[in-house]
Amino acid sequence: MAPKVMAPDMRVVIIDYGSGNLRSVAKAFEYVADDSATITISSDPALLKEASHIVLPGVGAYGDCMRGLTSLPGMLDAMREQVLTQKKPFLGICVGMQMLFERGHEHGAHEGLGWLGGEVVPLAPVDTTLKIPHMGWNDLTLHSHHKLLAGISSGDHAYFVHSYHAKCGDAANMLASTDYGQTVAAVVGQDNIMGTQFHPEKSQDTGLRLLKNFLANS
Repeated sequence: MAPKVMAPDMRVVIIDYGSGNLRSVAKAFEYVADDSATITISSDPALLKEASHIVLPGVGAYGDCMRGLTSLPGMLDAMREQVLTQKKPFLGICVGMQMLFERGHEHGAHEGLGWLGGEVVPLAPVDTTLKIPHMGWNDLTLHSHHKLLAGISSGDHAYFVHSYHAKCGDAANMLASTDYGQTVAAVVGQDNIMGTQFHPEKSQDTGLRLLKNFLANS
């Protein structure tokens, strides 16, 4: 593991909207960040103004996650200001990544954040013997030299747990994919907005490297 990320005034805010393995995500960031960094789990939108990096985890159904996020007074406005206007580095994880897209089709159609073009649809592998949900380790195939993927190579493993996947409206937004009887977007990104379908906090060296790279974005 490379040296920890060191940067002045690094403040990572992990948004708590009632979904996700928040403590596991926080511990992974604590592992890769310098001891001077502040890692905070919070539902307070005011803290996003002080953040250097913003993280949106997600576990569960798309619609439930969107409802949880929109139920936090002022959170969507704060996210738009800090991510879209102030251009702070943003990382969505699993359903947190899926919510970056325009809509999701899990138990009905649900509007997403719409920061990336595309929709979230059910996995439909050509090989019908493959089980849904997709759960376990899969190889990554890189499509970009994006700095989020520095030190990560095609063939590296990551840990997935999901039944739905993002269909990118712009192929350039798919930074890495995996194969599960079909091509599945594994890492997406556009400018300061990034996301992983897999769980970096569960993906050992590959996941820790990605989180370290995310913190190096400023």
